[in-house]
Amino acid sequence: MLNETLLAALGEILPPSALLTADEDTRPYECDGLTLFRAQPLAVLLPEDEAQVVAILKLCNAARLPVVARGAGTGLSGGATPNTDGVVLSLAKFKRILSIDPLARTAVLQPGVRNLAISEAASIYGLYYAPDPSSQIACTIGGNVAENSGGLHCLKYGLTVHNVRRVRGVLISGEIVEFGNDALDSAGYDLLALINGSEGLLAITTEVSVRLTPKPREAKCILAAFDELTKAGEAVAAIIGAGIIPAGLEMMDRLTISAVEPFVHAGYPLDAEAILLCESDGAPEEVQAEVDELRALLESSGATRVEVSQNEAQRLRLWSGRKAAFPAAGRISPDYYCIDGTIPRRSIAPVLTRIAEMGREFGLRCMNVFHAGDGNLHPLILFDANCPGDAERTEAFGARILDLCIEVGGTITGEHGVGLEKIGGMCVQFSSAELEWFHAIKHAFDESGLLNPGKAVPMLHRCAEMGRMHVHRGQLSHPELPRF
Repeated sequence: MLNETLLAALGEILPPSALLTADEDTRPYECDGLTLFRAQPLAVLLPEDEAQVVAILKLCNAARLPVVARGAGTGLSGGATPNTDGVVLSLAKFKRILSIDPLARTAVLQPGVRNLAISEAASIYGLYYAPDPSSQIACTIGGNVAENSGGLHCLKYGLTVHNVRRVRGVLISGEIVEFGNDALDSAGYDLLALINGSEGLLAITTEVSVRLTPKPREAKCILAAFDELTKAGEAVAAIIGAGIIPAGLEMMDRLTISAVEPFVHAGYPLDAEAILLCESDGAPEEVQAEVDELRALLESSGATRVEVSQNEAQRLRLWSGRKAAFPAAGRISPDYYCIDGTIPRRSIAPVLTRIAEMGREFGLRCMNVFHAGDGNLHPLILFDANCPGDAERTEAFGARILDLCIEVGGTITGEHGVGLEKIGGMCVQFSSAELEWFHAIKHAFDESGLLNPGKAVPMLHRCAEMGRMHVHRGQLSHPELPRF
């Protein structure tokens, strides 16, 4: 537990209700959405303004106390997993929408504002916030910045980094910094892309300015069913090859369909080996022309059924199934492990075939659901944590999938981040020289390595010693863990 001096100092910054140290109060913060990794911090701090964040970080820096920032805890790579010898800094109270400028099409937000709440607030101006992760009902903009989140419409409208104008934050030293600008350009080095996806290693975000997008005049969703995964993969390649950039292009396999349809009743065909959801938006004339072209491409690629939404209710129902894929997995399995890797679109069919072979090899089922347009896979490995050996086989299966992503020219993450989960994969994907540059950037912002230590970038000697790093559940203070 925290020593009395530190506890007293924190007590001068925060009221008792915002300084949690009891076991029953800190346990809810022991993990994020990746429940394979769990640890309890010395304390959980819940500041409510930037001045308190500054004071906390100055104190932690002087005491060399590790700090892990946390948003809504919906992350899926263990990035918000606490350090057992540090504190969690929760931004849950930073949930105000500070301003919306409908003329400039921007919004200024505190980091605890939910993703979906941005679009809800902007809707009266005919605007919305384009990045829409499946967890948008709960995930926060601060967490989206930390992980550079995407969503169903990232193919056309981009990831978080493409929709954020400015990030204000606090360094571990207590210094307030700003990245980017509310205008289209800013003086000095462009570090905005650096802070997006930095996983809490560089600064604590306290304010975000985002770009808002006009709502399209019309949007239609096409459901295409296929009797072979290969045909669905080839259809994706055909669409992109034709120069069409759909607003969304998602794929689900047979197991995912069978889990989702009884849960949501979206109208998915249960006899299909795979389905594609393809959306077109814009002016009505543009949408109709693109839908006609998409229909022709899908049919020529072997689609056994092509259905176009006839109204907004049907369009939303078709997408509701895709957004419910993760909770639907919980209906057919006690536990699931969501993988996040990205591959070239040309490799979709062979990679899915190989994942199916691996599933048989490990004796585990795997639901495949992903952003087909940009090749961002989200395999859901189904297992039972109470079954001896299941968790270990699941982790090994997941590692093999990420290795496969690298083998075909992809990456170990698309939007979920590295966190603890993929830190071993960093040793595989990047050279020692590249990892040294990552460490140099970290050192420039956080010389003592106190912000989210042990996450995202492995220590070089651990890569050399272990070849591939494996982080085991419940051992976050283990001496073999990578630390900055």
